[in-house]
Amino acid sequence: MDRHTRIAVRNRLLARLSTGDPLLMGILNVTPDSFSDGGAHDSLSGALAHAEQMRAEGADILDIGGESTRPGGEEVSLEDEWARVAQPIARLASEDALPVSIDTYKAEIVRRAVAAGAVLANDVWGMTRDAQMADAVAETESLVCITYNRGATNADINLRQDMADFIGRAFESADRAGIPRAHILLDPGVGFSKTYEQNFEVLAHLDLMVETGCPVLVGVSRKSFIGRLTGNPVAERLVGTLAAGLDSVYRGATILRVHDVAAHREALDMFQAIRSAK
Repeated sequence: MDRHTRIAVRNRLLARLSTGDPLLMGILNVTPDSFSDGGAHDSLSGALAHAEQMRAEGADILDIGGESTRPGGEEVSLEDEWARVAQPIARLASEDALPVSIDTYKAEIVRRAVAAGAVLANDVWGMTRDAQMADAVAETESLVCITYNRGATNADINLRQDMADFIGRAFESADRAGIPRAHILLDPGVGFSKTYEQNFEVLAHLDLMVETGCPVLVGVSRKSFIGRLTGNPVAERLVGTLAAGLDSVYRGATILRVHDVAAHREALDMFQAIRSAK
């Protein structure tokens, strides 16, 4: 995709984010080992079919990932990760299609993905794992989602203060690289370097991120903290996912990253109808 087209797609997404109306990011894992749907869409035909299904169900963004970020997930090489995501991005990214996000912590994958048409780098390590990530985001003029991921679990921290400190450091890194504040999204990082209790706490303190003025992305879909609370296996966590997602939107989240697009679209439509009633 040429730069002019890519910037136009990016700017349309920015315009939608500026309205504050919640958007749905459909998860497209082209991996064999993701915790929920590993291997379900790792062929090109399977990935394209699932992407079309999510678009028809009401997704606003597609998030393509080539390496599982589940706890204990196996790391893959840069070239193997790129081999998984290259064709899906090339086939799915276009001027008239849904904006494409690349779920990666590797700067070089971001550079390649953006060249192929992606407009958002979704980094679950919050630009801390790869020292070149901030520069790659700035160079490619892409948006970036910075996840609050402190790298190690610590039950004794003041979570709110730690989150504020992390965001401050992330903004400093972005400023040094030349990333405009308007290009930054924030994610509380449910499931990343947090205790069971902290997963709930970080959602309860979502206001800290909302108050920065950056769009907030929340990804809780089918995660283990829901299963621990409800006792439900991965395939039966939709109700808990919907509850956490709608509460996050109520608290100011702008994007929900989800597996079950149709159910979330119906729930958001109802939520928005009530919120806009006179």
